[in-house]
Amino acid sequence: MAAVGSAIGLGNVWRFPYVCYENGGGAFLIPYFVALFTAGIPLMVLEFSVGHWARKSPPEAFKKIGKKWEWAGWWTVLIPFTVAAYYVVVMAWCFSYMVYSADLRWGLHAEQFFLKNFLGVTSNPLILGDIRIPVFLGLIAIWVCIFLILYKGVKRIGKVVALTVPIPTFLLIILTIRGLTLPGSIEGISYYLTPNFSQLLDANVWLAAYAQVFFSLGLAQGIMITYASYLKRKSDITNNAIITSLADAGTSFLAGFTVFSVVGYLSASQGISIENLGIAGPYLIFVTYPTAISLLPVAALFGVIFYIALLTFGIDSAFSMIEPIISGINGKWKITKAKATAIMCTFGFFASLIFTTGSGLYWLEILDHFIANFGIVTIGLLECLILGWGFNLHRFREHANKTSDIIIGRWWDVLIKFVIPIILVILLVASMLDNIINPYMGYPWWVILVGGMTPVVTIFLLSFILMKIKGKGVKT
Repeated sequence: MAAVGSAIGLGNVWRFPYVCYENGGGAFLIPYFVALFTAGIPLMVLEFSVGHWARKSPPEAFKKIGKKWEWAGWWTVLIPFTVAAYYVVVMAWCFSYMVYSADLRWGLHAEQFFLKNFLGVTSNPLILGDIRIPVFLGLIAIWVCIFLILYKGVKRIGKVVALTVPIPTFLLIILTIRGLTLPGSIEGISYYLTPNFSQLLDANVWLAAYAQVFFSLGLAQGIMITYASYLKRKSDITNNAIITSLADAGTSFLAGFTVFSVVGYLSASQGISIENLGIAGPYLIFVTYPTAISLLPVAALFGVIFYIALLTFGIDSAFSMIEPIISGINGKWKITKAKATAIMCTFGFFASLIFTTGSGLYWLEILDHFIANFGIVTIGLLECLILGWGFNLHRFREHANKTSDIIIGRWWDVLIKFVIPIILVILLVASMLDNIINPYMGYPWWVILVGGMTPVVTIFLLSFILMKIKGKGVKT
């Protein structure tokens, strides 16, 4: 349940529908499910097997594979912690908008309210602007919730996910049913599902499908290794991996109906084509959707339900991003779980502060772009190479088969050692070339430097803090 909650998050609601309609609509589902079964599920089985076999946090698991690989484990837990610093801020936005939904505070100008009144967006990233108080207060609330969920350990997590996994799914179903009853919703669904088969000949569509599966499942972030280490010794590894993967894919597919039914309604209500409605990233959730909500009967109730669903979707992913590094610190330096949680939540809170300023949206988009396109892909490639070539991979396959009803064969080894690394190299090279040819959002070279160096600086800061806490050197 925790793994499902981690995989399903805010990205399922806004990223999947956008990527789908941008890459051939219904035709995109073909490469998406091919990617799910050739990369997503095999990697999920691998990470579950590693965690269950090692019974330890990612750094210790990689150390058990070989002492020289411990550093790779630390990089896997750094990536989600870095993502959490800005992911939590998006949740703070959702928290504020849940309150704003009561009186539809954004009025008739949702975009102006979001960018100017709410975020106070400055003219460029170098102009920080003021800390936005509503975002700041929401940030405190979310980080406190994460601390309260994690500091007691895995038993508290189990109790939380028993509620936070089914509730948002139930709310999403309610929103979908409501959306499908709206005038114009069928046009939106048709836009979502109508296949453009010529897109299947475009390599970028296939790359987008693999990227969506890889990022959505939360792979190469130490999360699944950490959660699998808590499983009972006779747990069915393969079934757990398949259920987690299919639950994530199914939620994304359902979210497409939720989003495009409302997008179709908004298009019909305002006489604007769907192509011109801006349904990418935060704008979908904080501009397009609020605009549509304002036009609905009983709009306030619909808005509150929507943002509660987003918050409950997001909280599982948020605390799952912090758990791996807490588990690693607890195992490496024997710091108590409560103290390790307090340290990392405090550090995460201060790291999040820059995203509460007027330039926060810029830095959020920049960091997310580089983490998603380079950081996670690089760690995933590293994971496949270390586990596939630096260790006897068949041992993980045999370990999974011991407790699983579905037996995996040598074809799985081929996917891990050859197919997936090749795909990830192509993704990495394609992203690098695209950033060189088309600089991200037209930003100058120093933005690329900051985006690329932020994870490196973060890990050294964490190492320095941990050295001070324990009074001993940190091996890197």
